[in-house]
Amino acid sequence: MSNVVKWDPFAELTSLQNQLFDDGLITPFKGMSVPTTDVYTRDNHLTVETHLPNFEHQDINVQIENNILIISAERHEKEEDKEKKYVVRESSNSFYRRIALPERADTDKIDAQLNDGVLMVVIPLTPLPEPKKISIVAKKK
Repeated sequence: MSNVVKWDPFAELTSLQNQLFDDGLITPFKGMSVPTTDVYTRDNHLTVETHLPNFEHQDINVQIENNILIISAERHEKEEDKEKKYVVRESSNSFYRRIALPERADTDKIDAQLNDGVLMVVIPLTPLPEPKKISIVAKKK
């Protein structure tokens, strides 16, 4: 007697998802945090606030490409210790975000500052045009 099993195209995906998020497959990364990025508008400015602890300003690259803000950061550490069995110990950390900018973003006047591990990129926005008032004329009968 044979058993017929209905094929579920998403079963493997669901299984993988459970392994990654429920079964502790990412256990070594539980203490690791992904940098937070906040994007908000205030006073005709779009602000992108990215928390990049342990990065220096020379590790960070901010650029505009086709009206997309690209923030990338990469840090490498290299340590040599003659008393230990290894010759070189290396580690690296990287970050990458792409944020589509609105059409009214003034990309020529962007300001970027790094302060205490927080990168603030402020993009001025051109003001929205004022609504045009249309006068209504009453026709006489």
